[in-house]
Amino acid sequence: MPCLYISTNVNLDDVDKDPIFSEATKAVATIIGRPEHLVMVILKGLVAISFNGNKEPAAYAEIVSMGGITKQVKRNLIATLGTILEAKLSIPRARFFLKVYDTTAAGNSSKL
Repeated sequence: MPCLYISTNVNLDDVDKDPIFSEATKAVATIIGRPEHLVMVILKGLVAISFNGNKEPAAYAEIVSMGGITKQVKRNLIATLGTILEAKLSIPRARFFLKVYDTTAAGNSSKL
C-alpha cells in the first residue's frame, strides 16, 4: 500500500481538502501502478516549516511504497504532486520537497 504523507505550513482550516485527497490518491495510484483503494494520503497543515530562510507557503512530503519506484516514477511523482499543491494550496513547486522510500529497495531509502 503506498502511503503519501504531506506536511505544509499552510492553514488548511478553510480549505476544501477533498480535491487534494482525490487528486493525490489518483496520481500516486496511476504513477506507481497500484489500485486507488490501496493508496493512503495524510495531509497535515500548520506545520512549522522554514524553507530558504523564510516561512512562505511550503510543503514536505514522504511517500512509502512496496516496489513500483523507479527514477522516472520519482520524477513523475514530484512533478504531479507539486502541481497539485500549487493549484490547490498556492505552494510554489520550487517550495515542495518529496522524499521517496521503496521498502523493497536495498537500504530502504530511495532519493532523487
